[in-house]
Amino acid sequence: MRALAPAVFLVALGACTSTGRDGPPAGSPPVNLDRVADAKPRSEPLHPGANNPYTVLGKKYVPHRSLQPYRARGNASWYGRKFHGRLTSSGERYDMYAMTAAHTVLPIPSYVRVTHLGNGRSVIVRVNDRGPFHADRIIDLSYAAAYKLGLVNAGSARVEVEIILPEKLAASGGPASP
Repeated sequence: MRALAPAVFLVALGACTSTGRDGPPAGSPPVNLDRVADAKPRSEPLHPGANNPYTVLGKKYVPHRSLQPYRARGNASWYGRKFHGRLTSSGERYDMYAMTAAHTVLPIPSYVRVTHLGNGRSVIVRVNDRGPFHADRIIDLSYAAAYKLGLVNAGSARVEVEIILPEKLAASGGPASP
């Protein structure tokens, strides 16, 4: 698995440099995107290779190696058909219709609530990829997540990102941490 991590990372790097305007796969997007369920937060072991320090475009990133409080505001963008089916940093296939996201330093996997500050809409996504590698963005969303937040046409929007910690899950009656 460790031997594959650099290759998976390089493939995923390309995925997270999108402008957020490459669109859905050929044809029309599914008509039921409004009904795509948010990611269901649960305790998962952290990926052994995707949370190691790395450098992209001359900048060094040191991912969190444990789940810890995190809240930030900034711009979100999204990535779509150009990367649909390609491997993410976690080694999973990117599904633009799943509720996932890419973040430069949050642990893989982790779960975050993303709130569109312009319209108040909120979604929960699973972080399974690295990016975005643009100074003006803090998270890259799947097409489905961007659609539900109402930022597909604009390509980006100002958001708040907050990690969902296992102890908060247990307190709210969600799946307990191991």
